[in-house]
Amino acid sequence: MRDRIEERLRDVLSAERLLVVNESDQHNVPAGSETHWNVIVVASAFADQAALARHRAVYAALSAELADGIHALTMKALTPEEWEAAGGQVANPAPLCRGGSGR
Repeated sequence: MRDRIEERLRDVLSAERLLVVNESDQHNVPAGSETHWNVIVVASAFADQAALARHRAVYAALSAELADGIHALTMKALTPEEWEAAGGQVANPAPLCRGGSGR
């Protein structure tokens, strides 16, 4: 699934930088699951877009993956200028699991 996510974001959004992390092991899902993802995507396509529009663009790019296995997606969508201004040090902490696992 990671390869599919990366391919789609590169193809559809011309992502210049990607960090794709499977966080399923932090949730109440079977071992080896690929259902919970955290993505940082840097793309010029986000210029002049508000955060909501950027998120919608990511959801649209990953529509097939969201319909076929992704249960949760945490993301941060930045322009290259925003990435550089942050010195490439961008955190994207995911919310704690509320699925009953106690994690």
